[in-house]
Amino acid sequence: MSAILERDVKVNGIPLSDGVAVGRICMFNENRHSQLSFFKIKKSGLLEEVARLDKAIEQAASRLDSITERVRDEIGPAEAEIFIAQKMIMQDNLLRERAHKLINEELLNSELAVTRVLDDYEARLQQMDDQYIRERASDFGEVKRRILDVLVNTTPNLQCDQPHCQKGRNRVVVAAELTPSLTVEVSARHTLGFVTEGGGQSSHAAILARSMGVPAVSGIEGILDKVACGEEILVNGYTGEVVLNPSENTVREMRGKYADGVRKPAAVPPVDGVSVRANVSTFEEVADAVEMAAEGIGLYRTEIDVITARVDFDEEALYKAYRHVAGSLSPVYFRIFDIGSDKPLPSLGLAGEDNPALGLRGTRLLFARPETFRPQVRALARLSQEFVVHVMYPMIVDCGQFVEARRIFGQLAEGIDIGTIMHGAMFEVPSACLAARRLYSEIDFGSIGTNDLIQYLYAIDRNNNAVAADFKPEREELWELLTLVVKAAEESGKPLSVCGELAGNPLYLQRMLSIGLRDFSVNARVVPVIRQAVAVMGKE
Repeated sequence: MSAILERDVKVNGIPLSDGVAVGRICMFNENRHSQLSFFKIKKSGLLEEVARLDKAIEQAASRLDSITERVRDEIGPAEAEIFIAQKMIMQDNLLRERAHKLINEELLNSELAVTRVLDDYEARLQQMDDQYIRERASDFGEVKRRILDVLVNTTPNLQCDQPHCQKGRNRVVVAAELTPSLTVEVSARHTLGFVTEGGGQSSHAAILARSMGVPAVSGIEGILDKVACGEEILVNGYTGEVVLNPSENTVREMRGKYADGVRKPAAVPPVDGVSVRANVSTFEEVADAVEMAAEGIGLYRTEIDVITARVDFDEEALYKAYRHVAGSLSPVYFRIFDIGSDKPLPSLGLAGEDNPALGLRGTRLLFARPETFRPQVRALARLSQEFVVHVMYPMIVDCGQFVEARRIFGQLAEGIDIGTIMHGAMFEVPSACLAARRLYSEIDFGSIGTNDLIQYLYAIDRNNNAVAADFKPEREELWELLTLVVKAAEESGKPLSVCGELAGNPLYLQRMLSIGLRDFSVNARVVPVIRQAVAVMGKE
């Protein structure tokens, strides 16, 4: 047992899935590969080792088929897509080729070759700016663990065989990270909740936990050292509070407070004079935007579906995905692929960069590799025959760059009967804000990306904890730039929206409204929060 003997020891984390659970702890054997044997093989065994790896990949893929079917039946088809995407990663030809190369040229055994390749992919995704993509990095770790399970004949399971362990029923699982394996392979019928050190709100596993109706909390550093199997724990998925060894009074109070069961955000009707749209990272997230009555999709991060292999990188697959989105909710603002060295798509073979945030990405990549964007451009051009299509160009630095990007779009769409397409620029770079009037003479609309704008304005890596204190939206310089863009939009009579974390933060809402911002694009679950805040301000 752990050293936690006192009652009601409270720790706070990040709420991932609504609900309250009280139960006894079980631990997951996440370190089952810690004793793997990594070694060099003999040249005479190369063919045999390559065949061994290929067989393991196919067996692991077959296991994923079984999991996919179970998830589809027990949870839902959208959640099953998570494991279909993992299978696509697992069977990617480039992955095999890289692993084969390590075996043939460096004489590595299959375990080490797979670990090297997938750890590299995972590390590269974890370095990216976009939180959603960083959380997709865990997919590569999942794929690695599934292949290694086959290679060394192990299976994920609960680690404890002691009599007091709750692995049979009524358990709260505590782990380092809430992975899809952990979420699904631990039966929902007997699992009361999840508590983890890592795993974000938009991770696949968090989505699964919510779909299963299981409360989950993450972000509790050192939780594995604070607890042991069999101890009682209370999990509050609404607030992120976790209580170790809760007293009877605490349990009674919590159950009384949340006696009505799982609470979900409720949609709030639109507010006059303010538009609140939703940010989505995959075509499947549109359902959340519809549920929250969003007034359209203000930012569709189109590259995420491709990077995470949820949508094939070809014109027809992209067209079908985009048609699904546009047919579900309108208008939709499609950001063209913001792919680059900070958002790697392995099949592009882009070279690594010392400072990817300032490197070849977004619109710059469109200029350098226009053919890469051909499938997307043509899919959007076809879509414009049925819907009004809004295309946003990321990381625009000046007016000339936007004009060239629009020209390339038209060139790539040649041969297609184009309907109505509106072309807009994202204001994420200070130089674009300073050139707002010139840009508004060419663009059809604008969108302020506050996350990158703050980062570039103050020369701060927003993912670096050492300098996180300098990431302050209240600084006057930012609001001066925002005001410049708002005035340029007003003078032109063309639309301007704001997305990023600032748009969804009620603390800055009054100030945004005061400078003339009226169109916001936020996480779907934040849509009712912003509308409620606007309504309250209107009554004051």
